Parts: sequence; C-alpha cells; structure tokens
Amino acid sequence: MKKINPAVYLFSLGHFAVDWSQGAIPALLPYFIQHYDLSYQAAGALVFANVMIASVLQPIFGYYSDRISRPWFIPLGPLFSGIAISLMGFCTSYWAIFAAATLCGIGSAIFHPEAALMVNRIAAKAKGQALGTFAVGGNAGFAVGPVAAGFCAYKLGIHTLLLFVVVNAVLAAMILAKMPSVLQQISSQKEEEKEKQAVKPKKNNWPAFAKLSVTILARSIGFTMSNTFIPIYWMTVLHTSATQGTTALSFLFTLGACITYTGGLISDRFGYLKIIRAAFLCMVPTYFILTHTTNVWLATVLLIPAAVSVFMPYSPIVVLGQSYLAKNAGFASGVTLGLSTTLGGIFAPLVGRAADIWGLVTALQIFWIAGIAGLIAAFMLPEPEKE
Repeated sequence: MKKINPAVYLFSLGHFAVDWSQGAIPALLPYFIQHYDLSYQAAGALVFANVMIASVLQPIFGYYSDRISRPWFIPLGPLFSGIAISLMGFCTSYWAIFAAATLCGIGSAIFHPEAALMVNRIAAKAKGQALGTFAVGGNAGFAVGPVAAGFCAYKLGIHTLLLFVVVNAVLAAMILAKMPSVLQQISSQKEEEKEKQAVKPKKNNWPAFAKLSVTILARSIGFTMSNTFIPIYWMTVLHTSATQGTTALSFLFTLGACITYTGGLISDRFGYLKIIRAAFLCMVPTYFILTHTTNVWLATVLLIPAAVSVFMPYSPIVVLGQSYLAKNAGFASGVTLGLSTTLGGIFAPLVGRAADIWGLVTALQIFWIAGIAGLIAAFMLPEPEKE
C-alpha cells in the first residue's frame, strides 16, 4: 500500500459534506410524497432537479478549471449543499423544494471538478488509492445522509434539517483554513508537470473517452436509481417501514464506502480495466434478481453484490478518464467523478413516470439493462498510456 498525500483526506471531508446532502434528498422523498401528495414522477423530478444542474455544470466547471483554478469553489460547494437541504425543512410548496434541490446540485457541480483535479495533481503514482480515499468521503456521505435526513424528518421534525447547514459550514471553514498550504503543494506539483510536458506532451484520446462515457452512464444509472428508488422499493414492494427503507439505503452506501476504497487500491495493482469489467459482470445478474424478488432478506443480501457492482468501478473510471484526457484532466474529472454519481438522475423522472404507468418493478428493470450496455462498453475500452 502506497502512502498518499494527507491533503487528500481534507478533500474527502468536503466530499462527505457535499454527498451527504445529495444523499438526503432520496431519503426525504417518502416524506414529501406523504405530506405533499406527490406522484412518483414528481418525486423523481426532485432528484432530476438536483442532478440535472450538476450534470450540465460539472463539465463546464471542469473545463475552466484546466485553465483558471477556482480553489474557493471547494469550500463553497459544501456550504451551498448544506443550505439547500436545511431550506427543505422550511419549504411550504413543491416548487420551493424543487428550487432547494437545484441549489444542492449547484453545490455539487462547483465542488467535484476542482477537488478531483487537485487530488489528481497530488496523488503521484497512487492515483487509484488517492481517488479511492477521496471517493470514500462521498460514499460515506451518501451512507450517513439518508439516515440523518430520515431521523430528522421522521423522528425529530423536519425543521431539524438545519443540522446539515451547521455541519457543512464547519467542514467548509476547516477546508478554507487549510487551503493555503494545499495550494502551495499544488503549485509545486504544477512545476513538476511542466518539466514532464517538455519531455512528453500530454495527449487526449477522445474515442476512448467516448466509450468510457457509456460505462459512466451505466454506472450512474445503477447508482442514482438505487439512491432514488431503494427506499421507495422497500416500502411499496417489500412492504417495510420508511425507516427500514432508509436503513437499506444506508447499508448499501456503507458497503460502498469500503468497496470504493478497495476498488481504487486494487486497481493500482491489477489494472483499471479489469476492475471495471468485473463490476459490470456482477451488476447484470444482481440487479435482475433484486428487481424480481419480494423477499426482504434476499433483497438485503443482494445489496452486497449490488454495492460491488456500483462502487468498485468508481475510482478506476475517474483515473481512466483523466488518463484518456490527459491534457484536460479537469474536464475529465467533471465528467467522470461528478457525472458518474449524477448523470443517471436524468432518468429519474422517466423511471418515475414508467412506475406510475406500469408499476415500480417493471420500471426498475432499467438497472440490469444499463448493466449490459456498460459491460459491452467496458470490453471495448483500450489500455491507457503509461505516464
């Protein structure tokens, strides 16, 4: 195991702050459905509002981070996200909640590209491990967020979502205080990169990145649809309580935090392509069985291979993206790191609409269908050039 730069842990804290806010939204959907009489489609649109703005803005911010760095985006992202979730506790209309979900997406969009680019620059030869560590913060956030939001909404009262802005403001302040020393490290790293570029200029492999984008979309569908519909699936199909639904989601993301780190670690040793292909080989049968069972215990057990299929390829995908687009690593970070957790949310309203018409079980067959597409694309990916 290689030693990674301690600054990676700092960005991991910011990743936690952003993603526990994003993870809170699906856990709050049953509450909004009950209190605002929302349809599945309307509930899915809240996730869409959150991820659509992130999906559009993250590549843009990533593109410009390759040219003009904006380090203050890193603490600002968690602050925006925390404010957004806290506001949801005081909204009195569907459209106010929709606006808050959009603000949360903006927080995510400005954080991910800049933070991922910095991690890439200070990771040296342990990119998989460093990005795996960074990703653990986000996955831990997605694990804790649903439980915290569910506890606030269903036990303490919806106004206690103020917890999110308090925690995020503290973490943002910590990051801001430590940022000068981190920027000094980044500056030194840039000088080293300039010397390397004089010997071997970096190149972009756009055809390879286009194929990788298919795996990003497939993985994102598995991630976002799980994040959005598992609590609802547990309640409506498996007939559990809302608390059990959010607990299942938390279990998935707790597993995900461990598996993400492991995936990044072993990808440095065995290769990024092997890990991605193994994940999609696991995804197809797992989600096929999961969406055809009504046994809550079997469904819970299946969350283990489901977590492997969704979280293990996370870091390898990011590293491959940055390798394929070596000249535009910031743009690649915006697409891979951010969109691999948000792009699938574009399908949330469509899946919600399908669930309203044909039933939730039928609509969720998108899981394994997306897995097949990702599997095919994964076997078409070329090996990245060595640095």
